[in-house]
Amino acid sequence: MIDPRQAHDAARAIAAAALGRDPGPMATIASSSHQVYIGPEIVVKIIGAARHSRLNREIALAPHLPTGLTAPLLDSGLYRLETGEVRYACYTRMPGTAPGMGMPGVDRLTARLLAEQAVQRLDTLHRWTPPGHAEQTLSETLDHGGFVSRAALVAEIENLAALNRNGVVPSHVMDGLTAIAECAPLHARTTVPVHADGHWGNWLAHDRSVTALLDFEWARFGDPIDDWFFLARFSGPHLETVLDVIARATATSPETLRAECEVREAAYLASDLRAALERPAASTQMTADNLRDLDELIVGRLWWRHAP
Repeated sequence: MIDPRQAHDAARAIAAAALGRDPGPMATIASSSHQVYIGPEIVVKIIGAARHSRLNREIALAPHLPTGLTAPLLDSGLYRLETGEVRYACYTRMPGTAPGMGMPGVDRLTARLLAEQAVQRLDTLHRWTPPGHAEQTLSETLDHGGFVSRAALVAEIENLAALNRNGVVPSHVMDGLTAIAECAPLHARTTVPVHADGHWGNWLAHDRSVTALLDFEWARFGDPIDDWFFLARFSGPHLETVLDVIARATATSPETLRAECEVREAAYLASDLRAALERPAASTQMTADNLRDLDELIVGRLWWRHAP
């Protein structure tokens, strides 16, 4: 664990070096995987050098991504603290704030406008031809927990069933997962660059205009639906609006879009719940959250309850 005071001091020093001047006041921003500091002109992400390497992935991709898609990378590297090294990346601060998971407080018209712009930006990413180094990074094996194939999803559900000895997951939920898996495509496509974590906490918007897509740590080769899923699933009360935007913009039938999103949610939830049951003492809240989401998926028919 990095000492917060040391990390804050390091972020200021990193920002000052990148800007060539005092960065001004820097505030701490909540993050589940990094320590993030934001100033008037700059954002600095810090993580222990020995922790996961996903920031390396983002750093490798950032200089090559389509112009205007994300915040420009100013500097990256290693920085030594008293207690050890940290890896950092610093970016130009883009205007706007994140709509947030579930788009709280966003009205329907604004949600549609933001979704239309987000789909356009993601389409730019999907059409991008990455140069050699970026292509290699996107091709690297990444255990993303999402949908890979019907066989892999069936195997994940079987692993979950084996861990479900105490009946934590109700039998009708397990049956529902199995039914989704049986109708899943044989394989997921891995043909285009995808962000693969494009929920509304990773977008910035200002005055109803999208300004940036952030956090490319999970980017890989995949299927465009891998991005459409996150955009719709985490739009809260605007799920149907965002699905409609995606269907119209991509000429995808609403039924196909719903089915593909359902498969991806089943894969993520089965993977997360299996991991939580493997270490129950440390994952009580994660288990509860996954069970709630599974109930919404299976019993609540999340992706189909408003279908015509």
